[in-house]
Amino acid sequence: MTLMDRTRMVLARSLDVYRGTPYAERLAGLHERLDQPLRVAVAGRVKAGKSTLLNALVGERLAPTDAGECTRIVTWYEDGHTYQVRAHLDNAAPRQLRFARENGQLDIDLGELKAEDVKELVVTWPAQALRAVTLVDTPGIGSLTEAASRRTWDLLVPEEEETPADAVVYLMRHLHAGDVEFLRAFHDSEVSRPSPVNAIGVLSRADEIAVGRLDSMASARRVASRLGADPNVRRLVQSVIPIAGLLAETAVTLTEEEVGQLRLVADLEVPDAEELLLSADRFVSSRPELGLTELERTSLLDRFGVFGVRLATTMLRRGVAGTATDLARELAERSGLNDLQDLLSSLFFERRDVLKCRSALLAVAEVLRARTLPGSDAVAAEVESVVASAHPFNELRVLSGVRSGWVSGKEEVVAELERVIGGAGGLAHQRLRLPSDAPGKELTAAATDALTRWQRRAENPLTTYELAVAARVAVRSCEGMLADLSRH
Repeated sequence: MTLMDRTRMVLARSLDVYRGTPYAERLAGLHERLDQPLRVAVAGRVKAGKSTLLNALVGERLAPTDAGECTRIVTWYEDGHTYQVRAHLDNAAPRQLRFARENGQLDIDLGELKAEDVKELVVTWPAQALRAVTLVDTPGIGSLTEAASRRTWDLLVPEEEETPADAVVYLMRHLHAGDVEFLRAFHDSEVSRPSPVNAIGVLSRADEIAVGRLDSMASARRVASRLGADPNVRRLVQSVIPIAGLLAETAVTLTEEEVGQLRLVADLEVPDAEELLLSADRFVSSRPELGLTELERTSLLDRFGVFGVRLATTMLRRGVAGTATDLARELAERSGLNDLQDLLSSLFFERRDVLKCRSALLAVAEVLRARTLPGSDAVAAEVESVVASAHPFNELRVLSGVRSGWVSGKEEVVAELERVIGGAGGLAHQRLRLPSDAPGKELTAAATDALTRWQRRAENPLTTYELAVAARVAVRSCEGMLADLSRH
């Protein structure tokens, strides 16, 4: 019986126990949630670039990036057959809202409603990216209005109920005390609760780290690497990855007209182009003979930033990209968007059933703590049994132990342990650090060698207790890989 099957059984039995109570609807919703896409929240401090990054992940400019009313409301973006925006209110039925697309961007009309009247917005939008994941845009932590910031805390770190998000992408420009406070609150050492294994850190607006120079992303990668290696950060997020969010958003929404405008800059002599791009003010106001109006130049800066204009024109000049499609692909790669999508795929999407089951079991546990009824003790025992015995949960528990420093040892041993139990992705080649096209025979040989190594470590009397416990989990992971490889 799979973990998903066991979780469904727990939910069915809890429904039987709580049928006819106020908790029944909540439990029924959790059962439906198991069949829905993974829910990933995008969070961070105000002006961290959350909405811009969300747009890049969706591939459309849906989330508002200005300081309007809608940025102060929790907004869900989900796949659907129709285009629709609904406002969920605290003390009234959901209301459908009007919206329009202006310059490719979604503009939602709240009408007579104010931001504080709306509990959350739900944007239904047919999009390929939203079929696998529902994205949640949250108000900035540390907002000028305490109420807006509180909404994010209430969503992701609720006091009484479970969080509706299965995972979180947390944006930071540097490690602020408020970031640590929030991520520590989101983290819990229990496997059925949120933990660093379902949180990714993003060093946002990375192109600004080196003041928009062409080597900005290289500098950002070094900063992100240092952050990700910091023990305090490793306890809070799985990994830290640099992203130039504005460039990423523009890459996936690039137009031929914009490429034509960039070519006018790329066709200048190199010294002239460099002088033009010394600053935003100079780019807007100098060289009137260029053939770009002030409005067009301002629009390019809004869409690309100085770093993006420099990078895009350099690639056009050098022939790295010749068409809008080529340029979009190059910009997505250099913005860090592709790396983030790969990380989301390996750490979240491939593990979506485990993350959804964790969320569901957490919710059942909260209900059981809130109210005891005849039969609830048996359900509680079953929840505990699933959490304790399901191997994917054991892997996540060890990952949390490694990240928190509970499991320690030689650096290379701990690094291998983290990979084998799925810290870099759940596929066999990722666990064994082999190329994605490695043949089955090579994978089997590597898994067999890994199994032998971890069996020896588990049985070695000199192995510390914590590492021995982790080694037994690694042994089970290797056995699972070998079983999968033999089936395929």
